[in-house]
Amino acid sequence: MPAAVIPRPSRTPTAGSGEVPRRRTRVLALTEARWAGASLALFLLALPLQLAGAPAWAWGPLYALVYVAGGWEPALSGLRELREKVLDVDLLMIVAALGAASIGQVMDGALLIVIFATSGALEALATARTQDAVRGLLDLAPDTASRIMPDGGEESVATEDLVVGDVIRIRPGERVGADGRVLDGASEVDQATITGEPLPVAKEHGDEVFAGTLNGTGTLRVAVERDASESVIARIVAMTEEASRTKAPTQLFIEKVEQRYSLGMVAATLAVFLVPLGFGEDVKDSLLRAMTFMIVASPCAVVLATMPPLLSAMANAGRHGVLVKSAVVMERLGQADAVALDKTGTLTEGTPRVTDIRPLTGSGLTEEALLALAAAAEHASEHPLARAVVNAAQERRLPLAPARDFTSAPGTGVTATVDGHRIAVGSPARLLREVSTRTPATAAGGFDPAASAAEELEEGGRTAVLVLRDGVPAGVLGIADRMRRDAARTVASLARLTGGSPMLLTGDNPRAAARLAAEAGITDVRAGLLPQDKAAAVHEQEQAGRKVLVVGDGVNDAPALAAAHTGIAMGRAGSDLALETADAVIIRDELATVPAVVALSRATRRLVVQNLVIAGVFISVLVVWDLVGHLPLPLGVLGHEGSTVIVGLNGLRLLRESAWRRAAGQGVATKPSPTPSEAATG
Repeated sequence: MPAAVIPRPSRTPTAGSGEVPRRRTRVLALTEARWAGASLALFLLALPLQLAGAPAWAWGPLYALVYVAGGWEPALSGLRELREKVLDVDLLMIVAALGAASIGQVMDGALLIVIFATSGALEALATARTQDAVRGLLDLAPDTASRIMPDGGEESVATEDLVVGDVIRIRPGERVGADGRVLDGASEVDQATITGEPLPVAKEHGDEVFAGTLNGTGTLRVAVERDASESVIARIVAMTEEASRTKAPTQLFIEKVEQRYSLGMVAATLAVFLVPLGFGEDVKDSLLRAMTFMIVASPCAVVLATMPPLLSAMANAGRHGVLVKSAVVMERLGQADAVALDKTGTLTEGTPRVTDIRPLTGSGLTEEALLALAAAAEHASEHPLARAVVNAAQERRLPLAPARDFTSAPGTGVTATVDGHRIAVGSPARLLREVSTRTPATAAGGFDPAASAAEELEEGGRTAVLVLRDGVPAGVLGIADRMRRDAARTVASLARLTGGSPMLLTGDNPRAAARLAAEAGITDVRAGLLPQDKAAAVHEQEQAGRKVLVVGDGVNDAPALAAAHTGIAMGRAGSDLALETADAVIIRDELATVPAVVALSRATRRLVVQNLVIAGVFISVLVVWDLVGHLPLPLGVLGHEGSTVIVGLNGLRLLRESAWRRAAGQGVATKPSPTPSEAATG
């Protein structure tokens, strides 16, 4: 087993790490944020003056500046949309704010302006941060590479200048500069950012490597097979950007009738003003009636019928570790009727653990003794598999003897002297091949059982590690990425909610994927996928009319997250690109919250429908009263505001803890028995 030092990505990337460097747009760098901040500051200056009874000349100009600072951009955008014969809701809100000001409700109109300006700033910030993450992904590939000249010399060139056919040298700890194939050398490469595999992959002659992946302790000579613009990492960037651009603009439930309602309200307001004038009514009375009509018929109560439930559900989900990025996302989560799950870091913990300890007959070793020998030899190694062996020994509180003469060979394993015995730990195939050529007679008796045990473990989806003592096979360890304790229950819950079993999309090998899928209760398994393959699988489902919810955590999941109807990222170990691309983030890495937030979204939609009925009844009664009789303006305002208060309070019911408990209980299966991997690790 090699002693490659391949650290897990940290939140602060270094030059050699596989983590996407962060390029975060500052809030105040956005024009929308600066104008929204100015309008809010002016509003907070004007409001105390008005409430304190200051003269109108003191607070009036401040409110006017609020209207200008927060309203000019949506007004301009709305006028442009109007020129395209589209009545934008932002323009209607500006008109409503001006209408409120025209009848003396200056503060109410200013508050409406501030809310809309702030909403626009948040949307702009979310868009900018996603673009930052996509651009930062390109920094995974190094800027330069060592190109081997025809005479055997080397020169440092920009990776973008590499062409197909060039040969480059990848030294220990360096990132691979281009997609290519190994000509000679042996090492292990951490390619989790591309394939999502939890463990570094052994690379030797003929194996493919990808730009941006991290080399271990060996040296590789690689022939470039793709230009920089065609590399896998570049295609991830292109696919994520394209999916984000082409995803159909989402609309809240009420926005589906927004255009017709808005046009009808504008036309009706004009009619209420003009028709009485034609019959000789006083201009002031007609204007007052029209303003009253505009207030009682305005969509404020309808908008509040939608937003408070969605915002309350978002806040409730946030308290339980689920960050939902917008009200639109909160609504879309409940629409999912198909689910695609990543494997490593999503269904699994993302950390390899020892699952099997098998001493060979005749070795005279117990499980504890075999594990202690292997851990003592591996103690100096930083390889993920070595850490798994050492951690297993520490969890069992086994004493580890000191090791001397430690050496490692990339792609093969480590050797060390422990208690006077030469211990080798590493790849079964390579260790057995090397030892058999040196001491066939001595070790022959242990070769067949060792090979059989290793083959059995690998067929079960585990990584087999052979332990030799003085050149003789002593035992085999099985190592695997352990499934989360709540994975099987989550899969069952999602199946109940969507009416179909989730599918597993992973870049890991088919055997490991099949083993985990069997434990989790998943039947649709798609393994060995590159990022574009995951996105293609999502597109296939979308084209079949399904609304796919994708749950993932890595850079390789970003295209699928962007292409999906809704994407959820696991937050604790998730890459920056996945976190920015996803529509929601599981902050505490509790997989069971995924079906809970889907059920909460569906409960929210039902409450929104209730609110729309309430708002519709109020608006209808007040409008008929104003048209048929004479609705006093104060009573119209009271009725209008009363309806908004009622629907607002109704929506706030989703803030209660009981709302989350009900959502978490919907479709949840009974607690499953321990999985085989859990039972094996105790």
